[in-house]
Amino acid sequence: MIPPEHNCQPIATLTLNPAVDIAYEVPHLIPDQKSHARNTRYDPGGNGVNVARALKELLVCAHSCCIVAGNIGELLQKLLQHQLDSPHCVHVEGETRINATILQADPPVQFEVTGSGPLVSDLTLNTIRESFLGLCQGGFGVLTGSVPPGVPDHFYGDMVDRVQTAGGKAIVDAHGPLLQLALPHQPFLIKPNRYELSVLRQRELPGLEDVALEARAIQREGVQYVCVSLGGDGALLVAPEGSYLAKAPSVAVKSTVGAGDSMVAGLIAALARGQSPAEALRLAVACGSGTAAQPGTQIFSHSMVIDLLQQVNVKTLDI
Repeated sequence: MIPPEHNCQPIATLTLNPAVDIAYEVPHLIPDQKSHARNTRYDPGGNGVNVARALKELLVCAHSCCIVAGNIGELLQKLLQHQLDSPHCVHVEGETRINATILQADPPVQFEVTGSGPLVSDLTLNTIRESFLGLCQGGFGVLTGSVPPGVPDHFYGDMVDRVQTAGGKAIVDAHGPLLQLALPHQPFLIKPNRYELSVLRQRELPGLEDVALEARAIQREGVQYVCVSLGGDGALLVAPEGSYLAKAPSVAVKSTVGAGDSMVAGLIAALARGQSPAEALRLAVACGSGTAAQPGTQIFSHSMVIDLLQQVNVKTLDI
């Protein structure tokens, strides 16, 4: 059962590089020929936007700060009005990016193409930074996804310091230099997938024990919670209280877009309500699995997560 929302601390997501996500379902792609989509979806996109969309489905109110530009940005704002509780948009010159997901039926395969986004000035960056910090003060500040041109790789690390100096908890879900440079600042929670953890630690992680040991090493370096998503195998959470493994429920996977963001939302929703790490992991895996069962860029529904929660088993690991 998902507890009521009123116990939550303030939550804000930061999306510097949002998008309009377009998903096409096609029977088969043929080189140099038109492929007609059987179904098409338009959704507001960007990792932070997806986290906020998922929190809304979990009945958790969250502020969503993002940068928008041009005609595509206007479309994005219209989409945000229907899918977010409290969007806060800063306008810049240029065009908001478009991300495309193509779901081929035969053979089943998923293609993803992402845009780069508009150039962001120091003035714009400072404006959205201050808005975000004010909205997540004393609560949870979610730093996730790519950054647009003009934003340095150390930005998330700097933001971790700002969020936590103001009494908040910083969550970082990124990869590459953005995550690498944020780790020394000791964010409250990170959520790499298995491959991203392997790159981060510069070693192969062939077994679950290897994953758990590296996650625990990061936790001992000062990150309070390290959650590693394992795809269809579920996820691992290393916390001060212990290490936990949750197996993913059996669902027919239609698209993996947004599944990781849904996991982040589940973790935040549970921890903000004071639930245990094991229950936070259970909710995260239910959310991620629920989104993976949806077509295109659609996310889980509240009723689906309630059903999936009963199918997620969490066990404690001695690591």
